[in-house]
Amino acid sequence: MKIYVRERQKVGEGVKQPRFRVMALVGEDNPKVKFLASHYRKTELEQMAKEIGAEIIYLEPASESEHGKMKD
Repeated sequence: MKIYVRERQKVGEGVKQPRFRVMALVGEDNPKVKFLASHYRKTELEQMAKEIGAEIIYLEPASESEHGKMKD
């Protein structure tokens, strides 16, 4: 099972808010995992992944030149 996450864009350094957002959950045979929040701290994600045997995939942010443009 894999959990895809990305860093939130509107959270600054040193702010005591969750930095990561879960984007997708992929697993074999429909994993039946339900997330009740949309923003998580890194330690929370790591603990959940360990408990369900999942791998966390951190998505790379889009560059400023690509941000907001449509793909051809």
